[in-house]
Amino acid sequence: MRKKNAELELHRKSQKGLGYYLRRDWQLYVLVALPLAFAIVFYYLPFLGLSIAFLDYNTITGFGGAEFIGFDAFKEIFTQKDFYKVLRNTLGLNLLDLICGFPAPIILAIFLNEVGNKYFKKISQTILYLPHFLSWVIIAGIFYQLLQPNTGIVNVLLEKAGMSEIPFLTEKYHWVATYVVIGVWQSMGWGTIIYLAAITGINGDLYEAATIDGAGRWRKIWNVTLPCIRGTIVVMLIMSLGRIVGISFERPYTLSNTMVTDFSDVISTYVYRVGLSNQRYNIATAVGLFQSVVGLIFVIGSDKFAKALGEDGIL
Repeated sequence: MRKKNAELELHRKSQKGLGYYLRRDWQLYVLVALPLAFAIVFYYLPFLGLSIAFLDYNTITGFGGAEFIGFDAFKEIFTQKDFYKVLRNTLGLNLLDLICGFPAPIILAIFLNEVGNKYFKKISQTILYLPHFLSWVIIAGIFYQLLQPNTGIVNVLLEKAGMSEIPFLTEKYHWVATYVVIGVWQSMGWGTIIYLAAITGINGDLYEAATIDGAGRWRKIWNVTLPCIRGTIVVMLIMSLGRIVGISFERPYTLSNTMVTDFSDVISTYVYRVGLSNQRYNIATAVGLFQSVVGLIFVIGSDKFAKALGEDGIL
């Protein structure tokens, strides 16, 4: 009898249409409507613009008068020597960012977790996180005042100390080092917060068991902390690899100058210069599509590699 009643109830629920659930849970649907509309307008509708990569598009004729040119824009890109230079610069700067910047928040989060004074820990987190909220225009202005030749504060102090000035922003290799260090300083606070949250979720019994076994602080970090946040590290690494050919426009553009363009000209500045300034919108779109496809390949490849090693991955 109970089984029959349960089957009838299940059948009755299956007969209820969408209107029933809309009336019953209308508050939830109202809550989700705004972010859903935001995602559709700003994330999904722009996908229609990818067709510009295959059209001879200009703002006068619009889509209606644009001639279909197939892969001509991609052929033009891949036959330009400048494109391979900016691709090399983009990959090189991103790899240096990954090598120097990826371990920094992990190490910093572990060290902050070992700090016993909670007030010092909170103040340190706040100070480290502040650069994340500064725009690159402000950051570039600050470091130009600090590192400029002749008039920069750092070089003035070096000169007063009897040392020669360092061309932080005017010599190519010094510029690359400066670019990477500034990037690590700006971004490591965000990563530190993420890893600290992961460390906070570790079961305290594991540390107590390690203490009973005679483990010191370093052994606890190596045998308890790092294995427990390994999943978070893998996810962050996969996301970083997905951005290996993508680079923000503001950072290289604001820190660059004519003396270092051989290393500072990257894909985003190339798109601005060739695609947008010259109104070659199909070129700009084709480069963006190329970045997206390569980034997707890196994400899928690194995710499969992580799963092959026994990790969860993100897909």
